[in-house]
Amino acid sequence: MDGDPSQIPVEPIPFEHGLTHFAQSLARGQAKIVAIGSSTTAGRGDIAAYPGRLLSFLQNGYPKANIAMVNKGIGGQEAPIEFERFDTDVIAEKPDLVIWQVGTNAVWQSPNSNPPPPSFDETTSAIRDGLVKLRSQTQADVILMDLQYVPAVLTPAKKDKAIAMVGAISELARDAGVNVFRRFAFMKGLYQVEQVSFDRMVDPTDEHRLHDSDWVTHRVAWAMRLAIVGGVDKARSSVAMPSRPSPAS
Repeated sequence: MDGDPSQIPVEPIPFEHGLTHFAQSLARGQAKIVAIGSSTTAGRGDIAAYPGRLLSFLQNGYPKANIAMVNKGIGGQEAPIEFERFDTDVIAEKPDLVIWQVGTNAVWQSPNSNPPPPSFDETTSAIRDGLVKLRSQTQADVILMDLQYVPAVLTPAKKDKAIAMVGAISELARDAGVNVFRRFAFMKGLYQVEQVSFDRMVDPTDEHRLHDSDWVTHRVAWAMRLAIVGGVDKARSSVAMPSRPSPAS
C-alpha cells in the first residue's frame, strides 16, 4: 500500500553551498536557469518534465522576479555528448543557475546498444570537464542531479554500478564546490520511508521500468524547489551575517 506523504513527508537533502549568483539575480528581478540532461530533463510522452514544473514553483515563490527556464534536455544522451553542447546550449545562454542531470544512461544502457553508451570513466571524466568549463566560463551556480531510484537501475547486474555512479557524482561535485540534488536518495526515501510502490513511482507506459511517473516527477520538482529555496536562503544569510572579528592571540 502506498504511503501517505502528508503523514511521512520525505524531503530532499539540503544543498551544501548557497546559491549566491542565483540569489543575487533574483534580487535584481531577472534570473535564468538552464536545465541540461537526458529524458528526465527533456520530458517523455504525456508526462511534463521537471523543468517546467520547477519554473512554476519558483515563480510562485519569487513573484517579484522574472525567472526564465531554458530546457536543453535530449533523451538518451549522457555527459560526454552533453558536454559537447555546452558552448551553444549552456554558456551562450548566460545562465545564473545550471542544473545538469547526469549518470543514468551510462548505467542503464546496454553495452550492445548502437552506439554503445559511454563507459563509467568516460562519463565521470566528462562531468569533471563540464564542471571546470562552467566554473571558468560562467558565473552560474551549478547543481548536478544524480540517478533516479527505479527498478531498471536496481537489477543485480546494474545496482552496484548505479550506486558507484551516485558516489562518483557526489565526489565530483564536492571537488568542484557545487551542489548535488540527490534524486537517488530522495526517491529511495519515497520507496522505503513513505512506502510508495514502484508501480506508482515508474511511468506505467515504460516497459523498461526506468522513467519516472507523473507523480514522482511532480514530487522531484517540488523537492528541487525546496532545495533551491534553501540554497538561496543560505546565500542570503551568509551575505547578511557580519564577519566575526579575529580571535585574540
